[in-house]
Amino acid sequence: MHVLMVAAENDALPNAKVGGVADVVRDCPKALVEKGLSVDVVIPDYGFDYLERHHIGVVHVPFAGQMQKLDVWKLANSDEGVTQLLISHWEFSRHNGAVYCNDEPGRPFATDASKFALFNAAVCEALLQGLIRTPDVVHLHDWHSACVALLLKTDSRYRKLAHLFLAYTVHNLALQGIRPFKGDSSSLEAWFPSLGYNGERLCDPRYFDCFNPMRTAINLVDKVHLVSPTYCQEVLRPSDAEKGFFGGEGLEADLQAAYEQGRVVGILNGCEYPGMKLDDISLASLYQHAENALFQWMAKSPVLDSSYYIAHQRLLKFKTQPFSGPLVTSVGRLTDQKALLLRQPYDKGLVLDELCQRLKQYNGYMIILGSGDAELEQIMTSVMARQENLLFLKGYAHFVGEYMYHLGDLFLMPSSFEPCGISQMLAMRAGQPCLVHGVGGLRDTVEHHVSGFSFHGESLASQSYELVTSFSDALELKKSQPEQWCAICEQAKNARFTWQSVAEGYLSGLYQ
Repeated sequence: MHVLMVAAENDALPNAKVGGVADVVRDCPKALVEKGLSVDVVIPDYGFDYLERHHIGVVHVPFAGQMQKLDVWKLANSDEGVTQLLISHWEFSRHNGAVYCNDEPGRPFATDASKFALFNAAVCEALLQGLIRTPDVVHLHDWHSACVALLLKTDSRYRKLAHLFLAYTVHNLALQGIRPFKGDSSSLEAWFPSLGYNGERLCDPRYFDCFNPMRTAINLVDKVHLVSPTYCQEVLRPSDAEKGFFGGEGLEADLQAAYEQGRVVGILNGCEYPGMKLDDISLASLYQHAENALFQWMAKSPVLDSSYYIAHQRLLKFKTQPFSGPLVTSVGRLTDQKALLLRQPYDKGLVLDELCQRLKQYNGYMIILGSGDAELEQIMTSVMARQENLLFLKGYAHFVGEYMYHLGDLFLMPSSFEPCGISQMLAMRAGQPCLVHGVGGLRDTVEHHVSGFSFHGESLASQSYELVTSFSDALELKKSQPEQWCAICEQAKNARFTWQSVAEGYLSGLYQ
């Protein structure tokens, strides 16, 4: 069996990772090859001309009223039976190597939607012309590749490819890439003016004049994959943000219909074992990497960011006045998905304030690594200014995260929803138990009082209370029952979520 994976990210290439989809596209193909499959992976060329690669050919694609020329490349260092492909166009690389772009208010996804629509059209054209070998399965990832399904299933130009089996993985249902059908330079009819389509199957269920790429793929493909069994069930129910439940995000009716047709499958993502080997796993090394990262972030602007200044002052304090209690860590993008509960009001402050105060009772401290939503970044900075045992590092530095996984005593991941999650797997792999909200992939990976700790709640208020209570309970268990704590750490370290089992799930449930 030959599989073609189409995605926006791929951590097998330098600087082509933003989120967890890049880990999947890097690791899963290797596991499929071990099962006897062959795999091609194609992403846009964000500026990889410095890599050794071979020119396969040129495709000319009618797009947005013009004929666009794109180049197809094969990387020379494709290894382990996985062929890495790139498609080049000035539109993909003009943003200084950035995978995604931020548009002005009122035009969400505009730049990216146009960019990925062109990329998808080029993938279809390369398949038609034989520049990309014809697969048995086309595996699409998230909304960025949804227009491949649209074109293969609705454009008469690709009629000879309409038989291809299409699998579609939803990594994050909260991001759907919605754009207008028409009336904008970034709209479906602007990209493909001659395309005939059924708007009822492609429109957003809330905004009927808008094209929803994710809904389109869900309705057109042969199989839809959610990245954990629990999340697969959660998305069949409508979201209720006021109660703190995040499910189908408007697409629950389509997912329910697909589920009843037997087209939906929930397969948990995997993790690589063993993990990265670090030379010196010590707090001194962590602090040095953190300071190096802070200096690099500071140097990007002539104006000193208050968050970096406070963080550096706090780091100096951590170095000179070490804590004797537990280290709580958290690594991840700062979005409401990850941090909604941390910013909920609690007593006279926020939940995060309360966690720091509870931690202070055990002479413990907390390090949070991540960036994202500007409002959340400011909230984290403000709490850091108030709580002397909190260090917030606004950004991402790979080695800082790796050391935090290895050195932390308790990993905090209170996501409001989590399709699968990778951070909890990385922390567990290093022997650090996690405190998680029992949703999605977190529920499927962390077993309460066995390999970690979990909490629940039927509203934001009850979830906040349960988070704080569970946090205190975990700290007390570590202090008063060290043998049980060590057993939990060992269970976390020995838990296995392998790509080999994922590949087996793909073969038995997704690719047929």
